Amino acid sequence: MDRDELTVEQSLDALSEAVGKAADDLRATRARLDQERIDLASRNTSVTRDVVRNAERVIDKLREADEALNDVFKELQDRE
Repeated sequence: MDRDELTVEQSLDALSEAVGKAADDLRATRARLDQERIDLASRNTSVTRDVVRNAERVIDKLREADEALNDVFKELQDRE
């Protein structure tokens, strides 16, 4: 089905599914990040600045996703 043919209900259903999967993925990622931090601290090893740059990029993308979701909710509220 073409994006233009999606109903609002179908679009919100797809968004809900995507958010649910992302939430599961993010929980697993958080556990992995916590373990990586523990390992890094215990070994006292260095990592490249690429890690910092990529972490900042991920934070920016997550912030953008949060803002986009808030836009969806604002638009839904505006319909009332």
